[in-house]
Amino acid sequence: MNQTPAPSRKKPVIIAGPCSAESPEQLLKTATELAKCKKVSYFRAGLWKPRTRPDSFQGVAEKGLRWMQRIKKETGLKIITEAATPQHAEKCIKTGFDALWIGARTVSNPFSVQQIADALTGADIPVFIKNPMSPDIDLWIGAIERIQKAGIKKTYAIHRGFHPYEKTRLRNIPKWEIALELKTRCPRLPVLCDASHIAGKTSLVAEICQYALDLSFDGLMIEVHNHPPSARSDKNQQLTPAAFHSLLQKLVFKAPYVDPVEKEIMQLRSRIDSVDMQLIELIASRMEIVEIIGELKRKNHITIFQLKRWKNIIETRIKAGKELGISEDFLYRLLELVHQESIRIQSRIIVK
Repeated sequence: MNQTPAPSRKKPVIIAGPCSAESPEQLLKTATELAKCKKVSYFRAGLWKPRTRPDSFQGVAEKGLRWMQRIKKETGLKIITEAATPQHAEKCIKTGFDALWIGARTVSNPFSVQQIADALTGADIPVFIKNPMSPDIDLWIGAIERIQKAGIKKTYAIHRGFHPYEKTRLRNIPKWEIALELKTRCPRLPVLCDASHIAGKTSLVAEICQYALDLSFDGLMIEVHNHPPSARSDKNQQLTPAAFHSLLQKLVFKAPYVDPVEKEIMQLRSRIDSVDMQLIELIASRMEIVEIIGELKRKNHITIFQLKRWKNIIETRIKAGKELGISEDFLYRLLELVHQESIRIQSRIIVK
């Protein structure tokens, strides 16, 4: 894999701007404020928005090309947007965009990535590739390789987290270990963190940004809107320009770890942190189901403790755990704690 030399930690790549281009005025107000910050590498705004539901705002499309041209001319900021089809890529190159990114939904489909790669053949433009919706590192690397094989010399990866089915604290599950595995396999590939899409709300953006920097990420993508409450997409995760400036002043941009053992330990600990958070979220989901069962037991006068069910849990879980190399004694004690908490929750429901 041809890899762009990772940028100096003193000059992280910072991509900032609104989730979506909505009007010339909205873009110019936001960009004018961001231009005051000399750390911004690219001004971002989505022109074509691949949305889940057909009635959602799906972007301003081609007319936004002129708006972004104006931003580049009047503020001096480099401009970047998402290309989800070959036609998007071709229009952006013709318009004079400085970079493109390929979104998670597109990366999830190798056919779509290949079509975009074909459209980019011969172009001299940096391309940022987000991770796919599912935690599939080979699919992510495959998308990067397709773009590189098209002759794109400057490629970057963007970690934006993975879509969760269950309810979680964050919008997307970080699974930092996937991004770290990418850095391990492709040590010269710059990897950025899309903190806004992982966080899902502004109150968590700073936490995600700093954690990514602590893990030696090479930059950040942060959504910034001149008036987030009126945003037509993802308003809960977009910072105001003032909040963005304040965030950059507070973030600690650290030098790389000199000691390779310390770096490896840090990466392994981050994987533990990621797994622990997933465990907590899964336990919370389990307890929500326990509450529903407790309510059904209350309404139908069913006893809380079901011996047959408890024996089945012990037998099946310990068998599965032993196959994975987990101590039987440890697993039994863990299951007991979970079961006791389930009994406590249902007892509270029954007596209410």
